Amino acid sequence: MADTVDSRRLPGEAPATPRLTRRSFLVSMCAAGAVFGFPRAGLAAMNPQAADGQPLEAAGQRFEPTLWYWIDTDGRVNVNIIRAEMGQHVGTAIARILADELGARWEDVHIEHVDSDPKWGTMVTGGSWSVWQSWPVYRRAGAAGRLALAEKAAALWGVKADTVTVADGRVSAGGRSLGFGELVQKGLDRQFSEDELKALPLKPHDQLTLLGRDLKALDIDTKTNGQAIYGIDAKVEGMVHAVPILPPTRYDCAITAIDDSAAKDIKGYRQTLKLDDPSGTAPGWAMVIADSHWAALRAAGRIKVSYQTGDATRVSEAEIQAENRRLADDPEAGSVLDTGNPDQVDAAFEGAADTFQADYTTQTVLHFQLEPVNALVFRNDDGVWEVHTGNQWQSLCLPWLQKALGVDEDQVVMRTYLLGGGFGRRLNGDYAIPAALASKALDGRPVKMILTRADDSHFDSVRPPTLSRLRMAFDADKRVVGMDSAVVSGWPTKVMMPAFMPKGVNGEPYDPFSSDGIDHWYGVGAQRARAISNELAEHTFRPGWLRSVSPGWTNFAVESFMDEAARHIGQDPLRFRLDHFKAEGRNAGQAPNSVGGARRQAAVLERVAALSGYGRDDLPADSAIGIATTYGQSRSMPTWVGGAVHLSVDRDSGRVDVHKIWLVVDCGTVVDPNGAHAQVEGSALWGLSMALYEGTEFKNGRVADTNLDRYAPLRMMDTPEIEIELVESTEVPVGLGEPGTTVVAPAIANALHAAVGVRLRHLPITPAAVREALQRAES
Repeated sequence: MADTVDSRRLPGEAPATPRLTRRSFLVSMCAAGAVFGFPRAGLAAMNPQAADGQPLEAAGQRFEPTLWYWIDTDGRVNVNIIRAEMGQHVGTAIARILADELGARWEDVHIEHVDSDPKWGTMVTGGSWSVWQSWPVYRRAGAAGRLALAEKAAALWGVKADTVTVADGRVSAGGRSLGFGELVQKGLDRQFSEDELKALPLKPHDQLTLLGRDLKALDIDTKTNGQAIYGIDAKVEGMVHAVPILPPTRYDCAITAIDDSAAKDIKGYRQTLKLDDPSGTAPGWAMVIADSHWAALRAAGRIKVSYQTGDATRVSEAEIQAENRRLADDPEAGSVLDTGNPDQVDAAFEGAADTFQADYTTQTVLHFQLEPVNALVFRNDDGVWEVHTGNQWQSLCLPWLQKALGVDEDQVVMRTYLLGGGFGRRLNGDYAIPAALASKALDGRPVKMILTRADDSHFDSVRPPTLSRLRMAFDADKRVVGMDSAVVSGWPTKVMMPAFMPKGVNGEPYDPFSSDGIDHWYGVGAQRARAISNELAEHTFRPGWLRSVSPGWTNFAVESFMDEAARHIGQDPLRFRLDHFKAEGRNAGQAPNSVGGARRQAAVLERVAALSGYGRDDLPADSAIGIATTYGQSRSMPTWVGGAVHLSVDRDSGRVDVHKIWLVVDCGTVVDPNGAHAQVEGSALWGLSMALYEGTEFKNGRVADTNLDRYAPLRMMDTPEIEIELVESTEVPVGLGEPGTTVVAPAIANALHAAVGVRLRHLPITPAAVREALQRAES
């Protein structure tokens, strides 16, 4: 296609705005690679506010009250961020917490994403933890700087420190005023111990002036002008490009032969490496090395690799689900969670007048983040291995890298980049290992590896097939006297970070990220919840953490079940839920994270029911409003969510159209209103996508769908109206990245039943499944 110009322009007339074609855009970008500002090798951090990603240089001397930030003589406040940025503006939210407590001027605040130096402690961005965990740390850090500035000004002016005001980047008392930079120039070296930091008084909530306001995100400019630097942009001099040839299955495959004869005439092709991985992360990999990515990709298509394979090549989705059912049938399987009285459940069911049971299942789900996984690895002049990539859990990946490379922990460093989508995929940094192994095989030469979309999907740490079995016992008056639950899946934490697994009351360890949500806040009498690991799944693939982790399937089960149980005994589902939200005992909540307990969950449910008009009787035929309520990620950090969905069903096609979603969210203090709305909206759409559209299956030990021609997430044309209400609160801020995901699927299932009278207990709810259920109901 030729570039288009406006031939109607008169002589001397200014050129019209060019119509940029796809071709001309690609040509201009490739011709001017400097537009993206590739970083130099060895940078210790990334500044997302700068086009070249280089750290902000301090003007003159700088004052560092804690390791979390510094102030220079220009008054600039540079905040160190250990969290990964993947579109959620996490650096802006954390910097806002610190700046507000410090009394800084927002225009003076900068953020810097730091490398994996051990001084930063555990580096992880997941579980909706970032703001929640950062809140006390960065507030105390800000308070330390505020006190140090006040003390310095007080000493200069001969006044008491408690008479000094610190606000808007200035320190004032008795008609005198100095900027932060001026005080730093006069010399500041105040340091604080951990005990001193914990003892610092923090501002009352009503004196916080930046929280809850609409402020410009600190990294928005480079994201919108094309200068933001992602892992896929990493570049150093002398690097070669790598494209992997993946084995048939994740495990049990070993290379027996490589034939690259057909690739040798491709310009730029160098060689194909057979990787030997001491970490066990990427067994059976071959790596094609070339002078360019495209040469490596072309060569990979011509190279023949032979394998010795194992049992995993014969595993299917149906077999994994059959194993889920077998394990759920075994009363001795799994870890029993601490629900207060699990030993009383059997007696409650033996004496029950009535019981109700249902199974809920979910299909395999892929991450499909926009930026395929990638890594650039080399050994620098100091003998240190540098890993340049976007990653959500550096502290998890570093030990694997050390083992793969055979080096000590001080010989590997991970450099920080923006992530073109994470959603939990980049918590597992397995993709950095083969790039490191290839670089090691080439004596430390820089190797940049980018996976194709199909290879990314094949190598994905998927959300595994799951089964949740729920039982409820009632007495003769239809009161709930007991509940028994079991949730079965492959466990990512068991496979990748077993030290993160606590033990249940029966002494067996469990993966909280594969069981959170099954331990709900309803008062149901005697309660038992079992978390069960499916080792067949874990042997076939590496299960992963996917946005919302287990609450994405356990809450689908719990909230569908509560709707069904209410109807089973002839009660209104809303009233049934509210009657069982009693803030007493273990459901009363506790400071600081779950103050109010079940009372707060009842409040968001009641509010969303009113907001949505739940229960109205004037809707058209085959349409309804369904409700559900969840508490985000875990009992230790609950984000209370009430959700409602208005949908209609086409009986002929089975198609479900979602017209509107309502969400009421109590996340404690709202730090960043725009960011909060964006996170809730995005997570709700992700929940909708997994409820109605997303799902693949394992065939012969690998996922069947590896690209968007067959794997079909939610499209823009199917996106409904969303109304979000954030509850005003002064409680501790908790997570927002994932809770919205968890409430949509059960609200859809409940609305579907209300609309056409059929109950779907498997995700995704496809048109074919709806049509089949309707046909059964009519026969």
